[in-house]
Amino acid sequence: MFRDFSAQALFMGLLTAFVGFASSFAVVLHGLIGVGATEAQAASGLMALSVSMGLCAIVLSVATRLPVSIAWSTPGAALLATSGAIEGGFSTAVGGFIICALLIVIAGLWKPLGRMVAAIPATLANAMLAGVLIGLCFAPVKAIAFDPLLGLPIVLAWAIVGSINRLYAVPAALVAFIAVLAFGVDIPDGALSGLAASLLPKPELVAPFFTMAGLIGIALPLFIVTMASQNIPGIAVLKVNGYEPKPGPLFAVTGAFSLLSAPFGGHAVNLAAITAAMCAGSDAHPDPAKRYWAAINAGVFYVIFGLAAGAVTAFVALAPPILIQAVAGLALISAFAASALNAFREPEGREAAAVTFLVTASGVSFLGISGAFWGLLAGGLMLGLAHLMARRRR
Repeated sequence: MFRDFSAQALFMGLLTAFVGFASSFAVVLHGLIGVGATEAQAASGLMALSVSMGLCAIVLSVATRLPVSIAWSTPGAALLATSGAIEGGFSTAVGGFIICALLIVIAGLWKPLGRMVAAIPATLANAMLAGVLIGLCFAPVKAIAFDPLLGLPIVLAWAIVGSINRLYAVPAALVAFIAVLAFGVDIPDGALSGLAASLLPKPELVAPFFTMAGLIGIALPLFIVTMASQNIPGIAVLKVNGYEPKPGPLFAVTGAFSLLSAPFGGHAVNLAAITAAMCAGSDAHPDPAKRYWAAINAGVFYVIFGLAAGAVTAFVALAPPILIQAVAGLALISAFAASALNAFREPEGREAAAVTFLVTASGVSFLGISGAFWGLLAGGLMLGLAHLMARRRR
C-alpha cells in the first residue's frame, strides 16, 4: 500500500481538502446557526463534520483501494439555513441529524429504501434543491446593497477568478472576504484576543430531542437532499472515471460516520461529487490503481482543518453576517444553476417542478415543518394528478 504513495497524490489531496473546506464551510456555519446552534455549537459541528469526513475518506479508500472522496452535505446545510429555527431548538435539529444518519445507513444496507430514494422523480428532487438554494444565492446581491465597499470585492474576486478557473472562484472570494474583514471592518478592541484560545478543539455534545417536526422538517428533507444530490452523483463520478464501487456499503459507512458526528452538531457527511473528480482523475496519478492515495491524503488534511474549526468560526464571527452569507451564496450558484436546469428540463413535469420550487423557495413552514418537505409533497401530488388525468384521456 505505501509503495503506491506519491507526491502527486499528496498535492492533489491537499488541494482537494482545501477546496472542499474553503468553498463551503460558510454554508455549513450558516446552516447550523440557522437551526438554532450557538457559535460554539456551530464550531463544534463544523469540526465534527470535517474530522468525520476525513476519517471516513481514509477508512473507505484504504478498504476499497478506490479514490473515495467524502464531503459534508453542502445542499443539506443550505436546507438548514432556509428551514429556520425549529421548535425545541438545536437539540431537535440534532435529533433530526441522527435520524437522517440512520436512514442513510438503512438505505445502504436495505435495498428497498435505496430504490425508493432513487424512484423520487429527478425533476422534483432538483426543484426542491433549487428552491432551497435560491435564498442563499441572493446573499451576494444583498451584501453589495448592504455596503458596496465590503460586498463588491468579494463578488468581483469570485467572478474574475472564476472566469479563469471555476475551481478557485470560491476560495478567491474567501480570500477577498478575509481582506475585507482585515482592512474594511472595524474590529472591536480585544476581539482578536479570543482567537488564540479558540485554536484548541472544543467539541460540544448536544443532547438530541426527537420530535415529529424534527423528523419531517429536518431528517427526511436532509436525507433526500443528501442522497439525491451527493451520494448518488458521487457514485456516478467514480464510475465515469473507470471505477466500479458497490454503492450500498459506501452509503452505509457514510451514514455511520454521520451518526458519529451528529451528537456534536454535524448534520451529515456523504460521498463527494465535485471533489471526487479531483481525486479520481488523472491529475491525482497517471495510474488509476494508485489514485486512492489522493483521497487518503485529502482525508488527513480534512482532519487537520477540522481541528482548527473553532478559530475559523471565531474569525468569521467578527464580520457582518451578510458577508459570510455572500461567500456561502457564491459557493452555491453553480449548484443552483445545475439543479434549476435539471428541474425544468422536461416539459411533462415542468408544472410539478415549478410548484415544488415555489413552495420550497417561499420558506413558509406549516405545523413547524419546513417548506422543503411541503414543496416535495405538493410537487408529487401535482405530478400524480397530471399522470392520472393523462391516463383518463387515453
